[in-house]
Amino acid sequence: MKMICIGRNYSEHARELNNPVPSEPVFFMKPESAQLRNNQPFFYPEFSKDIHYEAELVMHVCKVGRNIQEKFAGTYFDGIGVGIDFTARDLQQKAKEKGLPWEMAKAFDFSAPVSKFIPVSEFPDLKNIRFGLYKNNEMVQDGNSSDMIFSFDQIIAYVSKFVTLKQGDYIFTGTPAGVGPVKIGDSLEAFIGGKKMLLCNIR
Repeated sequence: MKMICIGRNYSEHARELNNPVPSEPVFFMKPESAQLRNNQPFFYPEFSKDIHYEAELVMHVCKVGRNIQEKFAGTYFDGIGVGIDFTARDLQQKAKEKGLPWEMAKAFDFSAPVSKFIPVSEFPDLKNIRFGLYKNNEMVQDGNSSDMIFSFDQIIAYVSKFVTLKQGDYIFTGTPAGVGPVKIGDSLEAFIGGKKMLLCNIR
């Protein structure tokens, strides 16, 4: 199982980090060891002093595919959940300044809490899914799939040109504006619609 993560898929988030809005999807990978399951706590790693949360809708891939045409992409995922892409922003910035890859800032162990998945059939409109994140009971992110630069189907079609999708893979679809730092003692709660999906305490 792998996690494919789309960056800069909400224009307001790209702007808040002073990044250009992409003309095609940007993606990176997280390994299986990055997954944090069952609302387990996130332990602040010693190698960073600036961990940020990024709440995202996550697709659950349900079958093998490569070079998938966009018109068939909807048959390759069967569930939508919510996840947090924890990012060591200080490590990421250093890597960017040197023109180096930044997996160490994104792909470290337990950097991807993921909720359970809601069947696609339960969503009346995949282009209108509200989701977001509360930090210590205060809403910090409030996004909607309608604001994605690249849709679920476009993401699958593009990524599958380069990487074979396999059953059980996750695709993080990008984060809306409002990302920010966490500290020990914080509590994060992610939601889809009116349903609380994911709890993650920072320790």
